[in-house]
Amino acid sequence: MDGRGISKNDLQTECAALAKAYPFVARLNSQARQASADRAWFAISRFYENCQRKQPGKKGYPAFQHNNRSIEYRTTGWNQDRDGRHITFTDGCGIGRLRLVGNSKQRIMRRADGYFVQFCVETTRHMVHTPTGKQVGIDVGLKAFYTDSEGNTVDNPRFLRQAEKKLKRVHWRVSKKHKQSANRKKARQRLAKAYLKVQRQREDFARKQANTLITSNDLIAYEDLQIRNLIKNHRLAKSISDAAWGRFLAWVKVYGELHGVPVIAVAPQFTTQECSACGKRVYKALSQRTHACPQWGLVLDRDQNAARNILAWALDSTGGHSGTDVLRGA
Repeated sequence: MDGRGISKNDLQTECAALAKAYPFVARLNSQARQASADRAWFAISRFYENCQRKQPGKKGYPAFQHNNRSIEYRTTGWNQDRDGRHITFTDGCGIGRLRLVGNSKQRIMRRADGYFVQFCVETTRHMVHTPTGKQVGIDVGLKAFYTDSEGNTVDNPRFLRQAEKKLKRVHWRVSKKHKQSANRKKARQRLAKAYLKVQRQREDFARKQANTLITSNDLIAYEDLQIRNLIKNHRLAKSISDAAWGRFLAWVKVYGELHGVPVIAVAPQFTTQECSACGKRVYKALSQRTHACPQWGLVLDRDQNAARNILAWALDSTGGHSGTDVLRGA
């Protein structure tokens, strides 16, 4: 228990000991218990690896997930019915028989609106990309979701802001219910579903915008923002989280790999301040939304100016080659 000299096998052995000591652990499948131990070991080993790198910043200290709703089943503890549309859990955990909807992977997760089962399938996926001859830089923001180097913008949906009135009302209803009552449990379930809807709206919007961006261009350049640092600003944290830039950029990378479209990240320093025409730095406050170059007389939206710089710097990093050249390995 002193934590010294513990190996991955020791953690899995401890799972068997816990199953003898606690009935609720014994009801779980043995491989499901081992999967939890494997995830704990991964978090611990990642922490030590980050410490050895001696890089500044947080090291990812393993945190105890006291309200984790996910459990991983591997090869035992479940059976798929002959019809292929149902799965039955046979380890006495109380889940029972579930109906499969759509494509899944091999993991069961609990959400506010029910259980979801995933099956992991190893496959190779590649999309045929039709060259468009276009390459753009994008600058994500709060006024517009993103602005590209050609001046096109996508409106910021602000899903959380739109749902705030309903969320406050549901929060108020939860606060009025007696603790440990059935009505309070139902009210909390409605609140969880309301937040889950916002989460899924963000995810769906991010995927669709990323797919549209990739299929319409041959090269994408974006700012390599440290979003964790940006949300430390308490005045902007809520709006930045609501925009979900991280999910959007993650899907841009995924679709870029599937379509074979280069997705290049550039350093975010001075992308807004430098003039995209002459390179002179024109300092401006966050509230100043227009870029005006005193030397060349260039006047345009500050986000478009940043997007132009992002694209130019990305092309410089590839030696000035276009997206088609990068695809060919130039």
